[in-house]
Amino acid sequence: MVHRLSGPVFAFLAALMLTLPGLHTQARGVDYLSFATEDEANTTEIFARASPSVVYVTNTALSRSIFSLNVQEIPRGSGSGFVWDESGLIVTNFHVIAGAHRLIVTLHDRRQYDAKVVGIAPEKDLAVLRLEAPPDDLVSLPLGDSSELSVGRKVLAIGNPFGLDTTLTTGIVSALGREIAAPNNRRIRGVIQTDAAINPGNSGGPLLNSLGQLVGVNTAIYSPSGASAGIGFAIPVNTVKDVVPQLISYGRILRPMIGVELASDRWVQRYRIEGVPIVHVYPGLPADRAGMVGARRTSRYEVELGDVITHIDGQEIRNNDDYLAALEKYQPGDRIVIKTRRGEEALSFTVKLIESQ
Repeated sequence: MVHRLSGPVFAFLAALMLTLPGLHTQARGVDYLSFATEDEANTTEIFARASPSVVYVTNTALSRSIFSLNVQEIPRGSGSGFVWDESGLIVTNFHVIAGAHRLIVTLHDRRQYDAKVVGIAPEKDLAVLRLEAPPDDLVSLPLGDSSELSVGRKVLAIGNPFGLDTTLTTGIVSALGREIAAPNNRRIRGVIQTDAAINPGNSGGPLLNSLGQLVGVNTAIYSPSGASAGIGFAIPVNTVKDVVPQLISYGRILRPMIGVELASDRWVQRYRIEGVPIVHVYPGLPADRAGMVGARRTSRYEVELGDVITHIDGQEIRNNDDYLAALEKYQPGDRIVIKTRRGEEALSFTVKLIESQ
């Protein structure tokens, strides 16, 4: 039922309004910002501080016309990135720049710069670029600590979804410790899951906490349609802090190694082997010096397994990714204990890691 004001009541309220002139003028003169909630004010402040650090990365490739045979430059893809430091270093996803002939970085004020690849880590889906002749007014993002995140904490994503530059979305940390596939089919572990809207073009952009600190690099979504479905993934900043300095200094991740070649995961699965067999041990390298042996062919041309790696420092090894992830926890020069199975015999080796060749 709709209740309407009667004539006398309406006249009384009108008179009351006239006797309170400040009430009418105050309603018209209110500063909208004064009505911002604490959360809104926080979001606005973070965006204002962080958005100048977010960039748009365009990837172009060369294509030959089938009619004229002329070679021309065509857009291949695009994504986001952010300023790592004031020297002109930019961090983005590897899949954003993969296969590029030319890379163009557009700053928040639409200035454009050519960029060169400094280093790549496909297994972490990270890449570092360097602007050619960078300006002197670049602003980097403060780095947070992804180990301090918890489910339910507020996060903000800034990027260029569908080419719409400097777009802000907000959400929460939905889960921690997820795994996603890297461009080279390895597994990226410890990934952050968020419901902040992440769409194509957001890849490589920053995920920020409520202090405006970088806590992740937006990298993937789970979506049947290809658009945001409330399930996005970001590489944790602690991984970024470990990988990026290596890419800057060496152009790649420095992986410790023991000097073996392992059987493929497909082969392991096919023959239902528990652990990962060593196919070949390289002479003179740590595994060889420790006494580990690889597979060999018998006089009947049958494959006879040597050592099958089952554990590294207590961590179970089920496939090649487990093996590589276990080694990534260490530095060249560290000693690790590798447990293997050789026939019916369980063996243990102490091996000193060396830098990958």
